[in-house]
Amino acid sequence: MAQPQFGLWSGIGLVFANTVGVGVLTTTGYMAGRLGPGAILLAWLVGGGMAIAGARCYAELARAIPSSGGEYRYLSDLLHPFLGTVAGWTSLLVGFSAPVALAAATAGPFFATLVPGMPPQATAVALIVLAAISQAFDQRWSKGVQDVLALIKVLLIGGFIVVGAVLGSHAAPTWQAPQAIGESPVQPFAVSLVYIAFAFSGWNAVAYAAQEFRDPERTVPRAIWLGTALVTLTYVAVNAIFVANLSGERLTGWLQEDTSRITLAHLLITKLVGPAGGRAASLLVVILLGSSVISMTLVGPRVAAVMAEEGYLPRVFIARANRPPVWSVLVQGGIALVLLLTHGFEALLRSVGAVLTLSSAVTVAAVMRLRFGKGPWRRPPATVLGAALLYVGLSAWILWFTISEAPRTLLWLTVVIVAALVGYVSAASNRSAAGLSNRS
Repeated sequence: MAQPQFGLWSGIGLVFANTVGVGVLTTTGYMAGRLGPGAILLAWLVGGGMAIAGARCYAELARAIPSSGGEYRYLSDLLHPFLGTVAGWTSLLVGFSAPVALAAATAGPFFATLVPGMPPQATAVALIVLAAISQAFDQRWSKGVQDVLALIKVLLIGGFIVVGAVLGSHAAPTWQAPQAIGESPVQPFAVSLVYIAFAFSGWNAVAYAAQEFRDPERTVPRAIWLGTALVTLTYVAVNAIFVANLSGERLTGWLQEDTSRITLAHLLITKLVGPAGGRAASLLVVILLGSSVISMTLVGPRVAAVMAEEGYLPRVFIARANRPPVWSVLVQGGIALVLLLTHGFEALLRSVGAVLTLSSAVTVAAVMRLRFGKGPWRRPPATVLGAALLYVGLSAWILWFTISEAPRTLLWLTVVIVAALVGYVSAASNRSAAGLSNRS
């Protein structure tokens, strides 16, 4: 196991870098066709409340079990090793590899606006490969790259908010979405929460590498809390600027434009600053997505490394002293490349989002074990149980809607469970054989 290198600010940066991506710069365009400005901001607040509720529960789990592995570690220790193995395989197959592929695929077209003629898919492949190289071989270098990119991302997003607040409109928006007039907002509001939940995924990033933080019982919970709060404030501020400065017609009109090369940030910056702002917005998006790819390449392989240490994956995945888990990083990058080259964007986004929502909801529910089960853990207060009920309830609602809209989402879940079952049975057989050999 590598020596602890990360502190509180690295943890907050890791949460911010894993979570903030192109979703916050596009999602409101989909929402504006059926929701007005007030409902849009309320939806972002509800999504933020859900993320903060989940962060409250994960912080309690991290305090009770200050070990790397995230859902794999918590479910294995609190419920059953098989559930932990399912969560671990979820992280290995889709939890990080698929978001890396999605972020890289999105970065390609934006980079082409900065370097005309550059094939978008070549950019995406290069980004995944460079991310793997930067995170595979040296822990200090890995931490440094992550910290610098996270800081740049915070400064760029902060600069965007300042430009919008200073140069943009300060009046309350009065426009209405055409479909929202005379229509019950409940159904479109539920649809919006599905996409907002996807935009918030990543707030639990530090839990996967907890043992690489100094004083993890204290640092990891604080990083989860503060990082999620920072992301929530950022999302609400960015979208308040969008709805105040872009009309509902302009927001929804974005969907008829070339959305592979433009975001709402492009529309707003071009309106406030001029045509040169479009290129600046492209640079912003490329850096946002590059930072996300780097941070997910740092965090994800730590789960495979912990599983390998406990016999649920080959030992080649284990991290060596003071070094990242090289083969875990390379395998995750390889899976991301396969997904990038073989899957469409929207289907991958929806399927992965549903699987990750289910995994985090089951993990949040595990705080009940801390409260009512027997063990050495501190019993969490009633507020944590309330947060767990809120998170699990909203997750169930989101999953029901997603699966009813796209039943093929269940295929991904089936693949993960079958892979976990094969891995679990194989590991159990190996352990049994090792035990018999030792006794003889």
